[in-house]
Amino acid sequence: MQQIINFIIRNKSFLLYLLLFSIAMVFTIQSHSYHKSKFINSANFLSGGIYNSVNNVSEYMHLRKQNELLQQENNQLKSLLYNKTDSINKTFVDTVYSGVSYKFSPAVVIKNSYSSNNNVLLINRGNRDSIKQDFGVISPKGLVGIVDNTSKKYATVISVLNTNSRISAKLKKSNHFGSLVWNGKSPYLVQLTEIPKIAPITAGDTIITSGRSSIFPKDIPIGTIDSYTLDASQNYYIIHVRLFNDMTSLEHVYVIENKDAEEINALINNTNE
Repeated sequence: MQQIINFIIRNKSFLLYLLLFSIAMVFTIQSHSYHKSKFINSANFLSGGIYNSVNNVSEYMHLRKQNELLQQENNQLKSLLYNKTDSINKTFVDTVYSGVSYKFSPAVVIKNSYSSNNNVLLINRGNRDSIKQDFGVISPKGLVGIVDNTSKKYATVISVLNTNSRISAKLKKSNHFGSLVWNGKSPYLVQLTEIPKIAPITAGDTIITSGRSSIFPKDIPIGTIDSYTLDASQNYYIIHVRLFNDMTSLEHVYVIENKDAEEINALINNTNE
């Protein structure tokens, strides 16, 4: 404390000058519009620089998170590759689920909607990358949607947050399956319908793809049970599923091709006829 007092005494003239100079600057800025505008512009420039720096830091932290998600996904794919696959090339990852061969292609989401009833994503892969209609799309965390239309370099994807979306899904612990739909309300919750009331369900149970279509392999993560109700007239549950994916913030995804889809669909169509 004594050192501070001694410092003030030694530099009292200079400190008094700074005080008077600051007061004079305040009065000058307040009384002259030109000086006031220059001061505000300078303040905006300074604050803009600060916000820009904060944004850069935020983007860097977001990038780090995305890299961590990619690393987790790569670890999962490597595990599948070492145990279930025959080959790999530089562009695609091939893997086998229950005797059916699937091809995985990385893509980036360049546009994403999640606030309308019929939400669609746009990804940077298209016909030249062998992407076609009805290919599945997933992220490092789980289910995203189904390819709808393609151009040379791009493709649109029907999001799971689309009231026209209908995907086969099941309870992980019991294998009871139903249809995954969306009621158009929360971007974090989808609905699993047609689950019979005999199915044992508990909040927190995991929901995964059933593999009962030619689009998605089975056991792709979807989410967990948030809540559920029983439709007494139909004897079926309506289950609200909290998605693993944050559908409002998607960047890196994988497009899935079922190599046997054409053969499977042709057989099914012939059987139905």
